[in-house]
Amino acid sequence: MSVWTGRVDTADGPRALRWHQVIRPLAPDGMPGIALVGFACDEGVRRNGGRVGAKDGPRAIRQGLANLAFHQLRPVYDAGDVACPDGDLEAAQSRLALAVAAVVAGEHRCLVLGGGHETAWGTFQGVAAAHPDATVGVINIDAHFDLRADEPPNSGTPFRQIADWCRDHGRPFKYLCLGVSNPSNTSALGNRAADLGADWVHDTEFVPWLLDPAREAVAALAAGCDLIHLSIDLDVLPAAVMPAVSAPAALGVSLHAVEAVVHQVIATRKVAAADVVEFNPALDRDGNAARVAARVAWQVSAAWDARK
Repeated sequence: MSVWTGRVDTADGPRALRWHQVIRPLAPDGMPGIALVGFACDEGVRRNGGRVGAKDGPRAIRQGLANLAFHQLRPVYDAGDVACPDGDLEAAQSRLALAVAAVVAGEHRCLVLGGGHETAWGTFQGVAAAHPDATVGVINIDAHFDLRADEPPNSGTPFRQIADWCRDHGRPFKYLCLGVSNPSNTSALGNRAADLGADWVHDTEFVPWLLDPAREAVAALAAGCDLIHLSIDLDVLPAAVMPAVSAPAALGVSLHAVEAVVHQVIATRKVAAADVVEFNPALDRDGNAARVAARVAWQVSAAWDARK
């Protein structure tokens, strides 16, 4: 909890609170709220040949959140970090799944701070474990499908792993990817997405003045599932806004569009867990990318709070 420090506006009274003043460690008897879980891991990025450093993302996002204004009614908790110090990604993902399952089973909303996009496989497993009879749909806001067939698994495989899990457990694979960049995805990935029955919206169709394709796709997926796992890969944002990721986007999707759709997804009241992934503080030259990452996490939490 030492990261949760910041400004205190004493003169402005009790309505001038910031995150660091209200967040508490998650306890078994805590009333339902929003709980943060960090996944301090970039082993999947290393395996994928990417730029490592996202393991330090959870702490940096917390630091960015600490001084932001707190407007919520729900309590917020910090459930600590799951780390991967030994390169055993699969074991770390299993520990993350246990942490997410415990948070969700405790009737909290779980916000996972990554880590590389390998985070998503652990998040999904946790939701599925907490609600074994539910159909869990996945909405991935991302420039990449992340459906690769690589072995061993890495940061480019989480949604293929989810597809495999759904097949092996006799469940429908409900997957929507918003912000897909054609230059960043091979034809093989597009064919696999089509073969798996996935839906997607390209970055060129996901713009603030034309949100209908994304909104319609979200509504369609939500109608066909019981719960939603929302995954937000920060590399969907333009490189000028979010350079501190392994694969910055040449075009990207504006933060305005991403936030609008995040609020729509959470307004379905079906989002059990969300993760915000790929932030790499080592690539953040002036600290602005940390502010963007923290804002995205803030928006997810605020949207949840508005949907009691």
